[in-house]
Amino acid sequence: MRCKTLTIVATVVVVMLTAGCSTLEKVVYRPDINQGNYLAPADVAKIHTGMTKQQVIYILGTPMLKDPFGSDIWYYVFRQQPGHEAVKQQTLTLTFNSDGVLTNLNNKPAL
Repeated sequence: MRCKTLTIVATVVVVMLTAGCSTLEKVVYRPDINQGNYLAPADVAKIHTGMTKQQVIYILGTPMLKDPFGSDIWYYVFRQQPGHEAVKQQTLTLTFNSDGVLTNLNNKPAL
């Protein structure tokens, strides 16, 4: 009788341990993770073609990534991962001509 009770208790404990991981996932605190350049909509709205590199840096700050192969393309990337929600990423791509004047901007909003 004691062996049967011990087997039942061990089985219950194993089931609770394996099922507890998936049940407690939403209870466990996960901090929000923000990476990159925060792109405020008001600041992005100020950017327009014809601006110089210095003017863009004054408004948005330095870019997260500059094209390493010498062309004047800047990438401002903001990635946000709220606790248990899906990742959202916003990418702003700025293209400058050889004189350092903004010729094209492409804003992919957070998905």
